[in-house]
Amino acid sequence: MQLNDPIGDLIARIHNAQMRKKSKVSTPGSRLRVSVLDVLKNEGFIRGYAAVEHTDGRNELEIELKYFDGEPVIREISRVSKPGRRVYVAVRNLPRINNGLGVAILSTPKGVMADHEARDANVGGEVLCTVF
Repeated sequence: MQLNDPIGDLIARIHNAQMRKKSKVSTPGSRLRVSVLDVLKNEGFIRGYAAVEHTDGRNELEIELKYFDGEPVIREISRVSKPGRRVYVAVRNLPRINNGLGVAILSTPKGVMADHEARDANVGGEVLCTVF
């Protein structure tokens, strides 16, 4: 099945699984999703993920969600740049999510990274999503 917005699908799956208090959620695999999941793991929003290869050639990513005192660590996750309206920012205009407590995930010429990494690397790019 062809998806127009794979990052939006990933965000919806994570959000829905957390509302149902699931420990794991699976999503179709792609390099962009792996890059976004790497940032979420490095920032401490998920426990981790694993690639699962099926016999018919499909590959999926199984994401382990993280909870603290029964509440999800990801309080709020939202898509910023959508297929119908792309949002690009320069390095001096990078957003701060909840005074630096949250993270904006960007797609830059140097790869997918968190907003503070983009400031350190002095690059701007497309804001994929925000997480708090």
